[in-house]
Amino acid sequence: MIEQVGRRTVAAVRAAGRFGQFVSDSARAAADVGVWVPLCLVQMRRVGVDSLPVALFIAAFTGVVLALQASYTFTGAVPLYFVGTLVGKTMMLELGPVLTGLALAGRVGASIAAELGTMKVTEQVDALETLAYDPHSFLVLPRVIAGTAMFPVIVAFAVVTGIVTGWLASLALLDLSTQEFLKGLKLFYRFKDTWFGLFKSATFGLAITLVGCLVGLGTRGGAAGVGRSTTRAVVYGAVLLLVLDAFWALVLLR
Repeated sequence: MIEQVGRRTVAAVRAAGRFGQFVSDSARAAADVGVWVPLCLVQMRRVGVDSLPVALFIAAFTGVVLALQASYTFTGAVPLYFVGTLVGKTMMLELGPVLTGLALAGRVGASIAAELGTMKVTEQVDALETLAYDPHSFLVLPRVIAGTAMFPVIVAFAVVTGIVTGWLASLALLDLSTQEFLKGLKLFYRFKDTWFGLFKSATFGLAITLVGCLVGLGTRGGAAGVGRSTTRAVVYGAVLLLVLDAFWALVLLR
């Protein structure tokens, strides 16, 4: 038992060291502005624009479900206009950033890990180093910066979509007027509700893309290794996202 604990401790320390070295190398690669800046626009389109349909689809049905569940919960106890409060607060603070982040952890994180893992096992990364390109400035930085910049944009669209569909569901299914929904939406609104969700989503984007790049460039073992790396990237990204969600709630909402 002691031997197993020791092995796991050593493995954890090694993993932390590899992660720290990876982040340090990526930070040093930021000096190669001429390499990563042109690639950022391409990655912003792939991470941001191409991910919008998935995020908006999830947000649309989340808004409808929130409105219906709020009505069911509030019946006979709380004024119905509080549906607007619940839909707005929940979409901005929690479900908008988290559900969108989890969906993008599967889409973006898996895509990055599979792409970089394939490049690693087919020795394309080694070819870049032979041509005097730093893999961190050419492969990692554009994806990390694009994810950090575009996740808040995607979440903003998702939050607006969820609130709009919640409003439409309230009009069509709950016999709630627009004025009543807006009254509830404005009732406990604070500017912090907006920036908290967007800031949190930026950290989600940073974590998901960084983990995808780290796992992808550490791929070994051919096609089977690429599959394992893809799975790890999704799982690690989702777990890290939930940890960050709890951490920011503890730090910023007290």
